[in-house]
Amino acid sequence: MTEPQRPESPSSPSPPTPSAAEGHAGGGALPQARVVRRGRPSLVWLLPVIALAVGGWLVVKTLAEQGPSVSIDFENAAGLNAGKTKVKYKDVDIGTVTRIDVSTDLDHVTVTADLRQGSEEFLAEDTRFWVSRPRITASQVSGLETLLSGAFVALDPGSSRKQSRHFQGLARPPVITTDAPGRRFRLRADTLGSLNPGTPVYYRRIQVGQVIDYTLDDDGGAVTVDVFINSPHDKLVHTNTRFWNASGIDLELSANGVRLDTQSLVSVLVGGVAFDTPADLEATDTVAPADQFFPLYANRSAANKQVYLHKERYLMIFNGSVRGLNVGAPVSLRGIRIGQVMDIELDFDKQQLDFRIPVLVEVEPERIGFPEPQSADDQKDARVLRQLVQRGLRAQLKTGNLLTGALYIELDFHSDAAPAKLTQRQGYSVVPTLPTPLEAATNKITALLDKVNALPIEGIGEDLQAAVGDARELLGSAELRTAVDELSAVLSEARGVTAQLNSELAPKLDAVLGSLQGTLEDASRTLNNTNELIGPDAPMSVEAVRTMREVSAAARSLRVMADYLERHPEALIQGKGGGR
Repeated sequence: MTEPQRPESPSSPSPPTPSAAEGHAGGGALPQARVVRRGRPSLVWLLPVIALAVGGWLVVKTLAEQGPSVSIDFENAAGLNAGKTKVKYKDVDIGTVTRIDVSTDLDHVTVTADLRQGSEEFLAEDTRFWVSRPRITASQVSGLETLLSGAFVALDPGSSRKQSRHFQGLARPPVITTDAPGRRFRLRADTLGSLNPGTPVYYRRIQVGQVIDYTLDDDGGAVTVDVFINSPHDKLVHTNTRFWNASGIDLELSANGVRLDTQSLVSVLVGGVAFDTPADLEATDTVAPADQFFPLYANRSAANKQVYLHKERYLMIFNGSVRGLNVGAPVSLRGIRIGQVMDIELDFDKQQLDFRIPVLVEVEPERIGFPEPQSADDQKDARVLRQLVQRGLRAQLKTGNLLTGALYIELDFHSDAAPAKLTQRQGYSVVPTLPTPLEAATNKITALLDKVNALPIEGIGEDLQAAVGDARELLGSAELRTAVDELSAVLSEARGVTAQLNSELAPKLDAVLGSLQGTLEDASRTLNNTNELIGPDAPMSVEAVRTMREVSAAARSLRVMADYLERHPEALIQGKGGGR
């Protein structure tokens, strides 16, 4: 074997290499490969290495600074553009919309947005997204700043600890954000009325909050309205606070008259909710916790109505017309409302062949201090009500409003009412009734007309006609004319005599009266002198007594003589005979 040839040094000169033709022609061996060692590497290769390092650093930096990516479902993508539309929180850019896709069922659009690094704290499960664009509603105007800048996706961070990357976007901006100070309360109402998100909430006609949302119950029986009361006014809501619907103009025309109530011009146009705490209830200092449920009353009067738990129902049967009496009409006792009408029916009485109208009323005995029944027997007996009926308690229809003709039921005592008892019907106590004042007057007039009809009007008319004929005949008789003429002559003569007496006797009478007056004065003086003369101790008085005694004796003698003459009148002629 031949020893391999050692490579030559790069510095030694290389011998000339024979060509292939020469080697082949000379018949020698094939040429051998020779390794040539290079010097330092070329600087050209440094540029790709630097570019690769910079690219890797940029990739690492980009991946390190890249934030979370979220997807949001919206009803439509109006105003949104991929790569241009921003995602903002409090007007600060925190991301960009990168993609907009339509869902496979064509029901909504899915917006993909890349957020900045550190935005993970905003992506709670209850975080809300919505598209901020110009909106004008009856209750508010929002999004006007987007007229120049364009629409953007707004974000309201949630408070849940659970994270999420997929969200359901809101159709409209939320009325209240999670960072707003205050508390939310929930109201239950039969109907929504004119309430909408953004509808103001008033306290003493001052706006202190607004409606944020409403939902219909699963069974459709009621509506839940969420309201938000701003701080510090949320402390005004207590556990016994009353909320009522203050929307529009509350005009009530009832038996009590016409009542008009409204909060403000805004509430008239867009509606409103008002609340207050009654001052006549206890425990008004307990502040209500957040999310507490309250009933939403239809109006202020319904909210201020005092509620009593104990209620009693009674029947009142009326025989006359009840036109104007409606369900809900008040039942009052001496002008104070104690209940209301619950039902009105029409009943046919087969025995009397007449119609009767049973009216079911509900009374709150606590309003008038009725003792609350302690047992079913006491309630069934109703001894207090029986005693009141025996004393004359009756129910009567009265007119509450002359304009509308609305009626109400008045309970009062009537001492002249016919005796009646408390009866039972269909499980209810039946309170006796009286006809209305108009019906009573009509009945009296009818009775009077019946009496008049019972009178023999025809006979009386005939007699009266005969009497008038006789009077006419008498008045036309000659005797009456003669008597009238004679009476006229007598009156003329009497008038002449009277005139003569006035002219002739009046002066004489005056003279006589003057003389009489002088005579009376003389007589008065004479009497005074006489009193002095006939005093008890005066001599004349003594003589007068003696004289009177003598006169008395003479009078007795004259009486004896008169008696004798009465018996013997002939003695005046013959004289007194012997023996008489």
